[in-house]
Amino acid sequence: MGYTKKETYDEQVTENLVVNYKNILELIGEDADREGLLKTPERIAKAMQYLTQGYSLNAVDILNSAKFHEPISEMVIVKDIEIYSMCEHHMLPFIGKAHVAYIPNGWITGLSKIARVVDVFARRLQVQERLTVQVMDAIRESLNPLGVAVVIEAKHLCMMMRGVQKQNSVTTTSAFYGEFEKDTTRSEFVKLISADLSR
Repeated sequence: MGYTKKETYDEQVTENLVVNYKNILELIGEDADREGLLKTPERIAKAMQYLTQGYSLNAVDILNSAKFHEPISEMVIVKDIEIYSMCEHHMLPFIGKAHVAYIPNGWITGLSKIARVVDVFARRLQVQERLTVQVMDAIRESLNPLGVAVVIEAKHLCMMMRGVQKQNSVTTTSAFYGEFEKDTTRSEFVKLISADLSR
């Protein structure tokens, strides 16, 4: 995600997770002491902390860190923001992309901050529906725009690897606020991202 040049981890949290992941390996019938798995609990512990780092980040603060006064009210769209998150029901990944738009009301933010806000909420145990609304609400709170639109489409490994095992299904969620609740504005936004959604 690029928040820091070097990944850092809480040593105590890592140690506790290592113990628990070693137990999990043994409970599923593996030998946690065999060569190939010796460092696996530590790797998983660090990976899990990285994948859930969004809990320690504040999306509104990120937006406010690059907030600028501009007297414009034209639609701003950031498309194809990659999403890597984990379903809170099975702790399996879901992967996709987000399209985010807002109409400024005197304030804009750095374009990269929009992508970072998506990451803040994606790097938590999630459901796609809530993730969509959280991104919208953070932009509303920080920028007080005339409107916000968020569309997310993703493939869920909990559907692909287990359960119904539907490898080609895609879930699309959307959230609209303000001017985007009007048919004309929403239609313009959907038209601008429709090429992406039809891939």
